[in-house]
This record gives sequence, structure tokens and C-alpha cells, in this order.
Amino acid sequence: MSGLAATPGPRSQPIPERPIPDTVFFVSDYGRTDEFVGVVHAVLRRLAPHARVIDLTHDVPAFDVRAGSATLARALPHLGPGVVLAVVDPGVGGPRRGVVVELAPQSREAEGPRWFVGPDNGLLTPALDPGDRIAAASVLASPAGSATFDGRDVFAPAAAALCAGAAPDSLGSPVDPSGLCRLPGRVVELGTDEIGRHHLTTEVTWVDHFGNVQLAGVADLVPLSVTSVKVGVPTPARSVARVRTFGDLRSGEAGLLTDANSCLALVVNRGSAAEHFGLVAGSTVELVW
Repeated sequence: MSGLAATPGPRSQPIPERPIPDTVFFVSDYGRTDEFVGVVHAVLRRLAPHARVIDLTHDVPAFDVRAGSATLARALPHLGPGVVLAVVDPGVGGPRRGVVVELAPQSREAEGPRWFVGPDNGLLTPALDPGDRIAAASVLASPAGSATFDGRDVFAPAAAALCAGAAPDSLGSPVDPSGLCRLPGRVVELGTDEIGRHHLTTEVTWVDHFGNVQLAGVADLVPLSVTSVKVGVPTPARSVARVRTFGDLRSGEAGLLTDANSCLALVVNRGSAAEHFGLVAGSTVELVW
């Protein structure tokens, strides 16, 4: 045997392991009256008993894909690693596709959900943009007999498989992520008239449980240095204060503030801005200052 030490060959780079998620974030328009939510929980429990399920909400307005997408957009920055299971699916049983989407790994300091499962109808738009975040996408196959409850029959089993370590391309047919459905943007138009007034035309994105009215567009569009804003809605235009907190308003007084999602919101202290202004999701509002 030679006394010369063997020269080590080149070492291959280790292949990073795919993390196995242990949390499912579940959002739907199923409501709580029927057994739908409980049945999906039961399927997840049976197929992925180690996974925790966090219910974000099941009170998305029925069939309202845009509202469900907005719900995801508000929630995503606050979710940790895991799988988002989203079901607002008025096209169930039709030609719309069911998909699983995997995002590229993010920084450890800001790691959120990496997998999204649901119908390809625009609901998953917050996960899809910008497009370069997507590492893989696959179309899920529907089992024979599935026609009205893909949350139980298609999406929950796919989410459970991801929690067992499956790769998206093992769950269906890989597709080009650029072809996934995205919802059109909200109406946000900012301009200035001949006498220097700023006009912002925007859209109501959400009315919450308290009647606060969230508007499309970041809050910086109407800076805090502005003291009064005229609100034009289907009812006659009226002026409201631009404030920082509810406490800056008298009880029953309306104002415009920056909400917890860094969006503009019309509010009434201890009241409903939606009722005060006659607004619903999708309404158009013009702000002038």
C-alpha cells in the first residue's frame, strides 16, 4: 500500500433540502353554517396529522374572488412558513384549473408561506406577483366524481401532500407560471386640476366588520400634512379630516386615516363609514384636497 495520501476529488455542492411545512393557512367563502370547513379540516387531519391548520377566515363573501384575493394580500405579510389553502371557487366543476404554486425561497428574516393551493381564477394573485418569485407551478388533476367540492377532493389532499414533503410537480402537470390567472388592478388615478387641487379616483377594496372602508392605493397618496379632504361618493360630497387615529375624531365623526395595512381608509369613530357614505366593496370614491 502506498504511503502517499490520496488526493481528494472535487466535492459536489450539497443539494438544499426542500423544507417540509407543518402549517396550513386556510381561507374560504364556505361560512360556518354548513359542515364544509370541518370536512376540509378532517381531510387535512387524516392525510397530514402533524400539520396545524390556522383558519384565516371563512367569511369571504360568497363567490367574491376579488374579496378573497384582497384577504390574502392583507394576511400574507403576517404569515410564517407553510401552505396557503385558498378556496373561493365559483367556477368549481367548470374549465377553470386547480393549481399548486411554489415560491422561490425568501430571506430567512422575512420568510412566509412558500406554497399556495387553490383555483386558478385570480384568487392567488397576491402570491403570483411579481412573477419572478415563482419557482414552480402545476395543474392539479381532479379525481373521478369531483364536481362540486374541490376543497375536499382536490385542494385539501394537495395541501396535505405538500405537508408530507411532496414537490408541486409530483402533484400534477407542470405549467408556465406566466399563464396563471391574475386579477386586473384596482382603479387608482391621481391628477391635479388647473387651480392646484389634487384629485384621487379610487375604489373600495374592503369593508370590514366595523364598517371601515379601505380604499385602493397607499396612504402616502394623501399625506398627513393635508388637514381636510373632500369625499365624493354617490351621496353629496362632504369634507372629512385627515387624521392619524380614531381618537382624533369625535364620536360619530368621519375621517380619512392610514389603516393597519398602510392603505387609505374612510372611518367613523364608533360608527360605520360604509353606512355613513353609502359605500360597498367596488364603489368608486373621489378624494379632493
